[in-house]
Amino acid sequence: MNLPKPAPKRVLLLDTGNEWGGGTNSMFELLKRIDRTRFDVTCCFYKDYKKGQSGRLLSKELADIGIPLILLPIRKQPLWAKLAKEVVRGLLSWSGRLKKRAVLAIEMHWRIKPRVAALKLLLEEGRYDLLYMNNQPSSNLEGYLAAEAAGLPVVQHCRIEPTLQANEAAVVNRTATRIICVSQGVADVLAAQHVAENRLRVVYNAIDSRIALPSPAKLPPTARELVIGTVGQLTARKGVHHLLQAVANLKAEGLAVTCLILGEGPQRAELESAVSRLGLIDLVSFVGFQSLPLAWVQVMDVCVLCSSKEGLPRVVLEAMLAGRPVVGSDVTGTRELVVHEQTGLLYTYGDVAALTASLRRLLTDADLRRSMGEAGRRRVAERYSIEAYVAGVMQVLDEAAR
Repeated sequence: MNLPKPAPKRVLLLDTGNEWGGGTNSMFELLKRIDRTRFDVTCCFYKDYKKGQSGRLLSKELADIGIPLILLPIRKQPLWAKLAKEVVRGLLSWSGRLKKRAVLAIEMHWRIKPRVAALKLLLEEGRYDLLYMNNQPSSNLEGYLAAEAAGLPVVQHCRIEPTLQANEAAVVNRTATRIICVSQGVADVLAAQHVAENRLRVVYNAIDSRIALPSPAKLPPTARELVIGTVGQLTARKGVHHLLQAVANLKAEGLAVTCLILGEGPQRAELESAVSRLGLIDLVSFVGFQSLPLAWVQVMDVCVLCSSKEGLPRVVLEAMLAGRPVVGSDVTGTRELVVHEQTGLLYTYGDVAALTASLRRLLTDADLRRSMGEAGRRRVAERYSIEAYVAGVMQVLDEAAR
């Protein structure tokens, strides 16, 4: 007798982000391939943001792959909360730990608790079997508390090296069924912050190594023979100001390059001012958010990532796929992808002299660039397959939903 197939598990995917990034791309790679006979996914966001400043809306991209989207309303921060946070930051400036706890208490009162109530109602009315969250624990507190109140299992996909307060770690240990870590480094950091190791599962980020690469982007006729570049949101964490200083150092040595900066973010104006101050206007191009960053990575001789922390950076996977060597800061995630002296070069974060030396070495040795790029392409195909990523996430979701 043929038994009827069980109904797919209803999964609410919560993402509290405000802009399109590498985590959004990895989420889409999963959603395009997830087995819909096993998982019925609905996305829940607070903002229907665009894919870059002029790209398509998240809702349109999700509709194209048949994933419904629920938007929860965002409450504007009341004046009392803003003033209260300014007061406690001043009064508790002597203790970073107490200051963070006081600010969190204010956030809990005006923002988090109302969101918990809304999410709990959504989970119950939608008869979901599982809450799956796509950021990192500190940005998903309302999800943990709502799922706990609704009596549902929780899976957290932690896509960046997190920093948890003791009370946040306690909530995670109390409520999280599983935490998917995009690298072993992320798992190690969570364990060091007293998150229970039996909840941690490493599922590496991945990229489809069999896709046809897009046509290389067209460089302006003024571009120099050697091209370097970086891809990512223009925030302080990405360390782009270190890259600009390294470009200035190379220029002073007589090695002028074209430097491409892909991405948008709050630091753009500051970085543009630095370009002017350092005399790099003719060397640095801000090309904004690009929906096909691989087209631009392909015209780079060296791809650079100067971040203070990462999870498992997608741009490094893209550079490896394109056969480009990577110069990266020796931080969580990046050090797992870049094999020093084989697929690229690692340097200590913030050491601009070491960054400059690494760039100089690769830019003046075409054979080394070629051999490292080829080694990176082999590594990404062998170790970071999209099939393993999707299967790994589905296995964790299965474990949690049982």
